[in-house]
Amino acid sequence: MAKNSNVPAKIPALGGDASLNRYLSEVRKFPLLTPEQEYMLAKRYSEHKDQEAAAQLVTSHLRLVAKIAMGFRGYGLPVSDLISEGNVGLMQGVKKFEPERGFRLATYAMWWIRASIQEYILRSWSLVKMGTTAAQKKLFFNLRRMKNNLEAFEDGDLKPEDVAKISSDLGVAEHEVVNMNRRMSMGGDASLNIPLSEDGESGQWQDTLEDDGPLHDQQIADAQEADFRREMLNEAMESLNEREQHILAERRLSEDPKTLEDLSKVYSVSRERIRQIEVRAFEKLQKAMLRIAGEKQLLAAG
Repeated sequence: MAKNSNVPAKIPALGGDASLNRYLSEVRKFPLLTPEQEYMLAKRYSEHKDQEAAAQLVTSHLRLVAKIAMGFRGYGLPVSDLISEGNVGLMQGVKKFEPERGFRLATYAMWWIRASIQEYILRSWSLVKMGTTAAQKKLFFNLRRMKNNLEAFEDGDLKPEDVAKISSDLGVAEHEVVNMNRRMSMGGDASLNIPLSEDGESGQWQDTLEDDGPLHDQQIADAQEADFRREMLNEAMESLNEREQHILAERRLSEDPKTLEDLSKVYSVSRERIRQIEVRAFEKLQKAMLRIAGEKQLLAAG
């Protein structure tokens, strides 16, 4: 397929809402595909994993993503974020698309786009999950429309007859309708980036919060150090025989250590003999760990 030199070579960057109009203008520059062009590109990707073909399929449908995302503006989230999530869904749709089935990519990809945007809204609306089942998600995304149809504009709980109607139409329990309505009436979680004052010069809410816990980078370093020590311990344990491994693990590595008496019964030896094996095994383990640590340091330095 001949390339249009006036068409952007990659997906335009999506910044804040201020750049939304520019983004929409840019995506309109990507040409729409004829059914024949779409089929050939889809075949090239499905059979040969041709990344250029996949890119053309994606860019030619970016305006579809934007159109679908605009339909979800009523949830208080930035449209740019909704479009970004929709683009992820579009890419998934392109990967899964089977051109031999005879329908157009737009028909197939729209379900992936909508699903991706809806999942993002559910994640962003509240730290507490709004819905986990398909029926609950359907309730979340249809409750406002159904309330408008029923002219249920009053604040507070819905009338019992309205609850029963919504429950019946959407196939969910009445208490779920009541709970969802109450949760949505409260709005989504407030952002910690909200300014403390209207002039925006007094900082943000998050500036007033103090975290007494360890720094994130320190947590990562500690986790990496723990993984390193665990790896060395597992490797050093291989220097012990099976009995030494078992006794040492039961005596020093278990959250509920066995007594010398317990292990003496397992191996039919005296408690003193178990103690001797434990001490010797621990000494061997220490030497092995020192050796392994030295070897790893040499590898890292080299």
